[in-house]
This record gives sequence, C-alpha cells and structure tokens, in this order.
Amino acid sequence: MADYFIGLMSGTSADGVDGVLADFSGPQLRLIDTCHLPYTQAVRADILALAHAPDLPARMLARLDGGLGRIYADVVDRLLQSAGIAAAEIQAVGSHGQTVRHLPDLDPPYTLQLGDPNIIAEATGITVVADFRRRDMAAGGQGAPLVPAFHAARFRRNDRERAVVNIGGMANITLLPADPMQPVTGFDTGPGNVLLDGWHARHLDGPFDPEGGWAASGRVDTKLLARLLADPYFDRPPPKSTGREQFSLEWLQRGLDNERPEDVQATLAALTVESIAAAIEGHAPETAEVIVCGGGVRNLHLMGALQRRLPALRVSSSEAYGLAPEWVEATAFAWLARRTLASEAGNLPAVTGARHPVILGAIYPGDMERAQRSWMGV
Repeated sequence: MADYFIGLMSGTSADGVDGVLADFSGPQLRLIDTCHLPYTQAVRADILALAHAPDLPARMLARLDGGLGRIYADVVDRLLQSAGIAAAEIQAVGSHGQTVRHLPDLDPPYTLQLGDPNIIAEATGITVVADFRRRDMAAGGQGAPLVPAFHAARFRRNDRERAVVNIGGMANITLLPADPMQPVTGFDTGPGNVLLDGWHARHLDGPFDPEGGWAASGRVDTKLLARLLADPYFDRPPPKSTGREQFSLEWLQRGLDNERPEDVQATLAALTVESIAAAIEGHAPETAEVIVCGGGVRNLHLMGALQRRLPALRVSSSEAYGLAPEWVEATAFAWLARRTLASEAGNLPAVTGARHPVILGAIYPGDMERAQRSWMGV
C-alpha cells in the first residue's frame, strides 16, 4: 500500500518552489513525481526586499505570506495532476516555506518562513505540516540545519565516513560517521550560491552564473579571499547556522578594493569551496566520500574546484547515490512531515544544539471528514 507524502522547499536563493511526491511504503523511498515552479520577478523581488529590510512591513508580509501559500498549493496540484494521484491518497504535505529572516543568536531567537499553510490545506484538502524550525529553537537550538536527519537516514554507511554537502543559497554539511555509536553532526559552513548569484545579477544579465562560466573566466584574488575568510563566522564552533542577514552583497562590498568583477566572482566561488573544505577537514578528517546536493551541483566550476581542493576524497553528486540533487531538500521535508505525523522527533540535537530531540512542525488538517477518520484510526 502506498504511503504518499509531498515535500515543498523554497531556499535562500529565492528562485522558486521545489516539490516532490514521494512514496515511503518500500524499503527505499521512491520519487513518484517532481516539480519546480519558478517565482515571477515580482514575487522574487518582494522576497528579497523583505529579506533585506531592517523592519518587516506588516502589509507586505501578509500579502507575500498569502501569495506564497497559493503558489505552494499550485505546486501540490501540479504534482497530483502529473502523477495522476488523488489528493485523498496523500498523507500530508511538508512545507518548509520561504525564509525571510533567520536570526538564531538573538534573544529571543527568531526565524520566519512565509507561505501560509492554512491556504495550502484549504486549497488542496490535504493535511499540511509546516513551521518546522521554531520548536527546535524553543528547545535551545539553531532551528537549522534540519535536513541532516534525512541525510543520515538516506546516506549513512557503517563502512566509510561520509559528508553530505548541500550547496543552496547557503552551504551546509552533514558529517556521517561510520561508527553507529557516534552522533551525526552538521552546520552551515557559510555562503553557497547566494553571493555568486547576487554578484552575477549585479553585473550581467541573468540571476545566476550558468555552470560557473563567469567565475572560471576570472582569477582568484588571494588577498580578497583572505579578507572574506577573516569573518568570525567561519571560525565559530558549531552548532551554527546563517543566512542573508550575515552574508549579503553589503557584507561583500565592505571587503572590496577595486577588484575586477570577474575576479570577484572567481573569489566568491573559492570562498564557497574553501569554507566547505575547511569544515570537512577540521571536523571530519576521516571523511572518504563527499556527496553534494543542491543547485550548486550544476555549477561545474564549483564542483571541479571542490574536487581539486579535496583531491584525496571522492566528490560526487547525490545523483550517483540514487537521489537527484535538486530534490534532496524537498524530499527531506516530506520525510520530516511523515515523522511529525508519527510523533517522532525530526531534529538532531548534535547538529542544531537543541537540549533534546523534539517533534517538529505544526499540523494543519486538510479535509475535516478525512482528518477525523485518521484521528479515529479508520
């Protein structure tokens, strides 16, 4: 019998929504269908405006929250129509939402993801699990990264040390010890694509550097790289997580000194690579394999530079391990939603710094008749 869940993910890059329809009924999960729905220029501009605004204007916040909820519901409908599966067959939707603030070190800590789950549940009739991060924060954690628990379930082996690297807007690593008695750890290493994308958009047409061609045309400025790596974040011990609040074009601008734009792009690629490699070497020196997922996999310059920086390790896309890199995070939130409905913890305290494991997310019931049958065990 199928065990269908849908996962929705919108990352720091704010390029659109990734959706997956996954079946968890077998020994290995199966992706039944996938969908990427790009944001319009207007929606992306609103997201970035909120992400960089010193204060959050309530009217704009409410409008975007509702608008994103409708976009996410549209992705769910597209998945169902493409797969030929009825909404009644889906156990739940796990929706991460679009992050516009992530400040885990404030007192109190603060994170905000938009995309009203009430609208998704009402529009689709499917139960929605959302607001995954704040329960971990309430337990003293960073609220991020949350995907390492899924990485461990999917990629951990007892015969070799592995690291999973997600290169999205930000980059994060999951360290998977071979010894099952050792805890899984992980943290945000720093910027992934966010500065590369922003610098490219400022100087050339297009929101990102296709295959890293522009970065490859420049030369790494070692002095600039050293200035960027001097930021205290890189030397902070984990647990730690970050976002646009820390690594923005304004942050970059403070380190610049009339470098050529293409050399800055090459140096930003080197910053991403160096911060990832240093994290692996410093925290998991026995690592044998590096499994890379996220949009950064499609940046051939970045992938090549990472392999050259870690010549003794095998650096491969998650595709080689049975899961396409674009869909890992969306699949993770389908998996986390499943754990929430089963009353199982979804965080890893060794990763986030929470005091203890917690059940993540809030549940927004879909069709009431169906929800009541589920609650009665029918």
